Amino acid sequence: MVDTPQPRRWPAHAMAVLFLGYAAGKTAFALQSRLGFPGGPPVSAEEAERYFLDPATAQWWAAATGVLGAGLALATVTPVGRRLPRALMLLALAGMLLAVGGGAGILVLDGFVGTGIGWRWYHGILGLVVIGLLLAMIRSYETATRRRAEG
Repeated sequence: MVDTPQPRRWPAHAMAVLFLGYAAGKTAFALQSRLGFPGGPPVSAEEAERYFLDPATAQWWAAATGVLGAGLALATVTPVGRRLPRALMLLALAGMLLAVGGGAGILVLDGFVGTGIGWRWYHGILGLVVIGLLLAMIRSYETATRRRAEG
């Protein structure tokens, strides 16, 4: 990859929009006390009973993680976020990569190979886009803060 003099901010903005979309979808399902995500495979009532939280509570927690993820994504490109300890931010971004990358990996695997969950090929493409955006966002943050730490 070519190092650009100015770090790219658009991957973080795109990830923030995706996280807020995720939070909005989870909020919609929380209001209906349903598990799942709009546009995804349905969750049966029997499967929902296996969870320890009721569906509305689980969805509200998931919506909160979407808002938190959007905040973390925006922190990678804002002056306030760039003043946070670099090691702490990189640790948080690594956790985000594991969680979001794992979920996106499931979309890709089920969308293209078919593991029986019910995601379609276009969900697999979305998973690839999310992984790419997340890696671009992390690389942009790492590059920008490395220059500041060296300079």
